[in-house]
Amino acid sequence: MKRIFLLHIGLIVLLFFAQFVLPTYHQGVMARIMVMAVFAMGYNLMFGYTGLLSLGHAMFFAAGMYGCGLAIKLAGAGVVVALGAGLASAAILALVVGLLALRTIGVGFMIVTLMFAQTLYLVILYFGTYTRGDEGFALAADSRILAGIDLTQPTARYFAAWVLFSGVLLGILALVRSRRGRVMVAIRENEERARMLGYDIWRHKLVVVILSGTISGAAGATYALLFGYVGASFAQVPYSIFPLLWVLLGGPGTVLGPFIGTLFMFYLVDISSGLTDAWMLVVGVTLVLLTLFLPKGLLGSLRARGVKWLV
Repeated sequence: MKRIFLLHIGLIVLLFFAQFVLPTYHQGVMARIMVMAVFAMGYNLMFGYTGLLSLGHAMFFAAGMYGCGLAIKLAGAGVVVALGAGLASAAILALVVGLLALRTIGVGFMIVTLMFAQTLYLVILYFGTYTRGDEGFALAADSRILAGIDLTQPTARYFAAWVLFSGVLLGILALVRSRRGRVMVAIRENEERARMLGYDIWRHKLVVVILSGTISGAAGATYALLFGYVGASFAQVPYSIFPLLWVLLGGPGTVLGPFIGTLFMFYLVDISSGLTDAWMLVVGVTLVLLTLFLPKGLLGSLRARGVKWLV
């Protein structure tokens, strides 16, 4: 327990002080990584800990983003109210999706979540009068001020992302080490046995879907506020694949795996695209090699090779 706590607190402290030494460009990159890692952490609750493979998780990110952005654009809401609108939008959508999608299992669940995500994307395009369709819309700088703090500034943006990341990281750590977290893992490993032990599997899955969707929605709402853009591209299929990729790279079923995977992928793309025009080939070959030699992801493979206390 002590080692786990120190590891996660150590990362939070490291990221806090990194702000003071990172160049401006890397401050922006790290802020983006922390927000997108929260998106992946939400996904990891469903996939990594409960075994629910979704192909439509971008809908929750987009729901949070549009809930927040439209509250500012159409209603002139402040930052706190807009964040609340984003969280509520994602939570309500997660509840609806959970109630319907959990009637299916396996491939059926994957297909239903993908259909929901595509439906949300088409809804965004249909109501282009308000959402600006594919073009999206920018949030004015004067609408992104929280308690006198200008979230458009690099330092404020970094710390806002850090606060979100730290809170979600510690919350998920507490969750997966709790009784509910153990039930999630039991469902992933052997759903029928968990049901025979008397657990309400459907109810636990529904709670996980709602938590996962809300966390991913929080990432979407925060992204809109910190980077000032709301666009339909965030609801498309690639943004449902990204969190799956990040989780697989870092290690499914590990708290830090989504962050490690997101960090690795962002900088792999950034560095390789700066070196060659064939950067997609470099990224593809790297991912294939990692899949072959580290099939459980970076942290997952480390845990399998002896660091059993990683969660």
